[in-house]
Amino acid sequence: MRAQMVWSDRPILRLLTICLVLVLASLLVSGCATSRPASLTTDAEPAIASTASEEPAVRAANTGQEARGALPQTGDKPPGVAGPVEVATDAEEERAPAPMAAQEVDECVGCHAEITPGIVLDWRSSKHAAAQVSCAVCHTMSAPEREDAFEHAGMPVVTVVTPADCGNCHARESQEFQASRHAEAAKFVGSLDNFLGEVVGGGPAADAGCKQCHGSTLTLVEGKPGVFDPRTWPNTGIGRVNPDGSRGTCTACHSRHAFSVAQARQPEVCGKCHIGPDHPQYEVWWESKHGARYYEMQALGESMNLNKPAGEWWPGRDYAAGPTCASCHISATPNQPVTHDVGARISWTLRPPVSTLLDNWEKKRAAMQDVCVQCHSPLFTTNFYAQFDALVTLYNEKFAIPAQTLMNGFYESGKLTETPFDEEIEWVYWELWHHEGRRARHGASMAGPDYTWWHGLYEVAKHFYTEFIPLARELDEEAVAKVLSADEHKWLQGLSEEEIKQILEFYQERYGQQP
Repeated sequence: MRAQMVWSDRPILRLLTICLVLVLASLLVSGCATSRPASLTTDAEPAIASTASEEPAVRAANTGQEARGALPQTGDKPPGVAGPVEVATDAEEERAPAPMAAQEVDECVGCHAEITPGIVLDWRSSKHAAAQVSCAVCHTMSAPEREDAFEHAGMPVVTVVTPADCGNCHARESQEFQASRHAEAAKFVGSLDNFLGEVVGGGPAADAGCKQCHGSTLTLVEGKPGVFDPRTWPNTGIGRVNPDGSRGTCTACHSRHAFSVAQARQPEVCGKCHIGPDHPQYEVWWESKHGARYYEMQALGESMNLNKPAGEWWPGRDYAAGPTCASCHISATPNQPVTHDVGARISWTLRPPVSTLLDNWEKKRAAMQDVCVQCHSPLFTTNFYAQFDALVTLYNEKFAIPAQTLMNGFYESGKLTETPFDEEIEWVYWELWHHEGRRARHGASMAGPDYTWWHGLYEVAKHFYTEFIPLARELDEEAVAKVLSADEHKWLQGLSEEEIKQILEFYQERYGQQP
């Protein structure tokens, strides 16, 4: 019954193909079982089969609210507390994977325990193993239709399991991810970022660097079934373009083959990509009170209940200290479900030269503030956002818009060539917004004061006034004078005697010395 529900929305041809593959696998196992070395059969394998019948029903009951898409309201009984066991609905039962034959599990695990024992060890600790979701379930279900399929152990398999494959059981998660900014990450190919990597740096730098986060477009070596071009794979970039046309990879956050929800909730997972001079979100979080409290909890050995089921890990109930990236951006609260759209709660775009408010930003901000008020007061939350908005507006109006206006004028008048990065001012402008400006905005967005100022706006101001403006003057003195005539730049014209006196008196009183 369960298998019929899972595949009820799949083409009949696919169902018949998969059934045929499983029958052939069973015959292969029965034909060679007597010749298998005893050392390949472990005590853990029967245990996997014995727990399989229990796991799907428990999982369906625990995730019932999430599967139905209902928003739990404040005051509702939290999921998972003692009480009657819910009966799984059809929608919930469709999310539970169909159990596979024990001999099929034996066949894959028996060989791979010897060949790739780390993979088997990871899988045995996973919920997939408990539900008897074997290797073949994920690596064969789409193989008959895939150009990257190849023969392995008598059946067609694929190396790369895509979000479309995962979506057969995790439909909502897959759909949300495909609609997210993460899934579009490989579109950076036409950007100046990619020009720097591919052209200024060189192809291998982009393959081993940029594309390991943004994602490559997977291609095969001609004439070699199942063999990927080494320039495109291995790759777990979050926006990877897969052979079946889907984008991304679930293993960017849920590392194979444990596929752990606890791992995806930890900030180190995000830190693989959200780190460095141009997008230091992990480092900003690390210096913030949120990061400090998280590592305090780790040092004290206190639990944050990271293994709670999806949709049931709530701030204020399961943990109060050390919210992680997942806490704020994707995890559930009493008032909203978990989401795999990482942009669903972001109101500003902090990536481009000039920040703008996103479509439906009020709704997105309300969703994020709902997370904040689980631990902070409404006044604390609204005032924090007032500080954040003020910093972004300051960056935009004082530095970003004037610099962008000047650069656009230089290109339009032919004072700069169309070739990127062949002029010194282009490098200075690039780092002004792409590195320093982002650091300031990200710092303000996540309560990282050092990144907001010393690593951020201080660097913006220093390089705007001492590098960008002098280079711009060489191209158009009149345009620069117009920019600097604005009130926020008038300090360059000098301080009055009274202002100088106040500064000297402050330093004398505060430090007992002149500045």
